[in-house]
Order: sequence, then structure tokens, then C-alpha cells
Amino acid sequence: MEYVAANRVFVRPDFAREFEQRFEQRAAQIDKQPGFVRMEILKPQSDETPYVVLTHWVNEQAFRSWVGSDDFRDAHQNPMPEEAFEKGGALEQYKVIISSTAG
Repeated sequence: MEYVAANRVFVRPDFAREFEQRFEQRAAQIDKQPGFVRMEILKPQSDETPYVVLTHWVNEQAFRSWVGSDDFRDAHQNPMPEEAFEKGGALEQYKVIISSTAG
């Protein structure tokens, strides 16, 4: 059963481009992780809405292994400054119980 981690991040508008660039620069790294399925970065269409970072995994153990990996530590070792973010973000975790695709 696929596992999804959703990270909601409220980014101040003047830091939005830097936030996006950080994901663009590292996107290929997560692709190499065992059990990784895909990642989606959802850009908000208003300043009151958070970015949503979705990572899909084959199962919860694959996600947990990535969180404990050197790659995860490398990706988070140089965080953006605190003033780049508003309060209210959250990490949410889900198991996919229904999925539908076109075709």
C-alpha cells in the first residue's frame, strides 16, 4: 500500500523563489532512494495558502529509511532562515487506500 508524506510549508512571498530552487536542485537525489515513487511540489495560488510537498513511497518503511538516511541529513543541513516561513505548517502522513488514474 503506497505511503504519502505531505509537508505543508507557509513560505513568505519574498522567499518563494529560493524555496522552489532548493527543491529543483535536489529533486534528482530523492529519486535514488529505495522505495521512492514520486515527489510533487504544489505551489500555492495565494499568499495565505502553504506550499505542499508530497512524497510518495512504496510503504512506510521506505519513507522511514529515507528520513534516517545520509541523503535526508544532507538535504536538511543548510535550512533557509526562520524569517522565510510563516507559522502553521505541518507534516502529515497517509496510506493510500483509493487511487484512480486516467486511461
